[in-house]
Amino acid sequence: MAETVELARGSMRDRTRLQHVALNVAKLVNARSDRVLAADVSSSDVVSIDGMGIVWGARLLGLPVKERVPGVDLLARLLAVCAEDGFRPYFLGATGELLQLAVAQALARHPGLRFAGFRDGYFKPDQEADVVREIRDSGADCLFIGMPTPRKERFLAAHRDELNVPFIMGVGGSFDVLSGRVQRAPLRMQALGLEWLYRIYQEPRRMWWRYARTNVLFAAILGRELVRHRLRAAPARPVGRR
Repeated sequence: MAETVELARGSMRDRTRLQHVALNVAKLVNARSDRVLAADVSSSDVVSIDGMGIVWGARLLGLPVKERVPGVDLLARLLAVCAEDGFRPYFLGATGELLQLAVAQALARHPGLRFAGFRDGYFKPDQEADVVREIRDSGADCLFIGMPTPRKERFLAAHRDELNVPFIMGVGGSFDVLSGRVQRAPLRMQALGLEWLYRIYQEPRRMWWRYARTNVLFAAILGRELVRHRLRAAPARPVGRR
């Protein structure tokens, strides 16, 4: 987390573009069949692990993962950085009502924070040029996008070079949490990697199929990779003489 925050701070200070993506189980699974999403992940400058399932899977495969960097926690840290250092964020996404709540909560938590601007995510394709122009003209130091996958990825693929924003980060449903409409799971459930179960509890109709599908597919992917990993690590048997 500390390393990611400093990379973002340096990007905003030096006005050098840095795109961050938070990788969770759903995104990893969907990227295997969505080329736009896969390209967005692979072309990002910083990829943080947002899902405990990926942390555990990576460690089982011998990959050195220090810690999970949840997108919602990173957003909170970066808003504090913006308030401290005078950087101006831009929020894009969610409904107008929810976005207003998220902005109000951010200002209440960080009195020194100044927004470059904000806009809901319910704009039509023929309005995209206006949205891009608004963001570019705002002079924002960072852009937090709360639009669903793969719409966010397609928006960035088409307009990333025109935005003129140093630090860009997709925040998924973090505006829902920031606004207070959705509660974070208790710390114990977070540590056990059960935040997805808490989200299903809060929004069963919207979330149960998404998590059921992606968790099952992820378990199959991880199981296959563990078998391959063990086969590669197994010593070769000597060929006996006849």
